[in-house]
Amino acid sequence: MKLLDIILLSLAAFFVIIGVYEIMTVGIGQAYTWVMVAVTLFLIYTYRKKGK
Repeated sequence: MKLLDIILLSLAAFFVIIGVYEIMTVGIGQAYTWVMVAVTLFLIYTYRKKGK
């Protein structure tokens, strides 16, 4: 894996953890942004992996 792939995957995991925490504390409506950032980063990561 290249450095950018590792960074994307790590950031996706980071935002998933933040999203889960926010869902538990304030609800899905407030955590939607964090969850979508995590999903977007993971999709970018998988797109890069498929291209290789």
